[in-house]
Amino acid sequence: MVATGAEPMKNLRFDPNPLWLSGLICLTFGGQSYPVHVLQGSFCLTIWKSNRCGYCQQLTPKYEEAASVLSSHDPPVILAKMDTTVPENAELARNYTHNGVPSIKIFRNGGKTVHDYKGTRETDGIISYLKKHAGPASLEIKSKEDAASLIDEKKIVVVGIFPELCLEKIKNFTALAEDLRVDYDFVHTLDAKFLPHGGPVDKPTIRLFKPFDELYADFEDFQVEAMQNFIEETSVPIMAILDDKPENQAFVNHFLHSPGDKVFLFLNFTTDLDLFKSKYYDLAASYKGKEANFLLGDAETGKRALEYFGLNTDQVPLIFVLAMDGTKYVERHVQPDSLAAWLKDFKDGKLKPYLKSQPIPEVNNEPVKVVVAETLEDMVFNSGKDVLLEFYRLGCKYCEEFAPVLDEIALSFENDAHVLIAKIDGTENDIPRERFEVQGFPTLYMISTAGSLSRFEGNRTKEAVIEFIQTNRGSPAPSNFAKSDLTVSEHAQTDSMKDEL
Repeated sequence: MVATGAEPMKNLRFDPNPLWLSGLICLTFGGQSYPVHVLQGSFCLTIWKSNRCGYCQQLTPKYEEAASVLSSHDPPVILAKMDTTVPENAELARNYTHNGVPSIKIFRNGGKTVHDYKGTRETDGIISYLKKHAGPASLEIKSKEDAASLIDEKKIVVVGIFPELCLEKIKNFTALAEDLRVDYDFVHTLDAKFLPHGGPVDKPTIRLFKPFDELYADFEDFQVEAMQNFIEETSVPIMAILDDKPENQAFVNHFLHSPGDKVFLFLNFTTDLDLFKSKYYDLAASYKGKEANFLLGDAETGKRALEYFGLNTDQVPLIFVLAMDGTKYVERHVQPDSLAAWLKDFKDGKLKPYLKSQPIPEVNNEPVKVVVAETLEDMVFNSGKDVLLEFYRLGCKYCEEFAPVLDEIALSFENDAHVLIAKIDGTENDIPRERFEVQGFPTLYMISTAGSLSRFEGNRTKEAVIEFIQTNRGSPAPSNFAKSDLTVSEHAQTDSMKDEL
């Protein structure tokens, strides 16, 4: 990400006497001017830190050592620090510490351009990252040896090929490289024969190398926005891979945050990968541009994701769709030749949605009835009763404190055939979000026979909840049931609890 026009940088004053080491300058906030050579037309790495932050204290000696080494770099690389706890620094710090400290930013062009630092936080990593980013945004390839050195086949590399002089296109490519240099590697050459893939070109061309799919793609429109869109679209694989390789994680993250339907295929990579990979890739390619994103995942690596959706590794090969509207669909023990037909049935609306649900209890005879996702419609919405439903989570101390109160409430209504007291685990069962807003646990809803849903907002006492039920029920209350039929000790306990709250 790039931020431009960082006006607060105009208010920076640089202390000419560094407090750390040579090459490390201390920033303070104020109205004074600062040396032009530090930022204008130059490059500066700044860490926003707090002396009370443990992570900042761990990073400090590594940052110091990097500053010492880079002070002798040609040209010297400036590293700076700002203490966010100093009151005078607060206003400026707020602009650059949205995600907390330590926050590390790269400032260019007098502070007009700001990048997030995306390197490691080890000394050697800081040094190598800054050496690269302090230099030109795009490096020239003059030979095959240069290409071998500068084009990492495990990374995305954008190449500008200029067999003829076109100043406007060169200018646009250079500007793009400057803006996107933190996210991609840029190089340029006069002759495509030096490059590892692709044929010769006779006009200015952008060639993007990538470690997946067709390995490279060419583009000839040098308008900045068009180049940006090309790079963004082409640098994403048709099919993300979820495994234990760190280089694939960025593509998995992109898949998870992309708009459109999300299609997961989980396999045992050891035994099933060769059977499924090519067919699934072809299926993903056929849906390119149709608001569908595809991921191929190793079941063991994706075990936690499977469990999150109520699935497990014993059910693979398994194809799973998370639709744009949040609806889920699943097919367990799927075969390679049935993938395309199953996905078509999903697109045609022929599949029954999948619900994450606990097993239906074989015995359900306690005063508080247990509801699961698969019984929610029948027990709650189609029961013909007024239902008080608790959404709870195992391990929630507030739910544990409320459990005996809910039991007492259920006993109070045991002779009322029109009222049902029930509970559902809100983390182990899919909750219809269009009906219930559950932001914490426990959450109580009243579903009346009249079809209304009411959320309980009061103190979770027996008296208050019973009054809530009687007020919001659709069926008439029995004549022998009084809201105030609580013992003196129960009233005292209720009043005491109110005082505590």
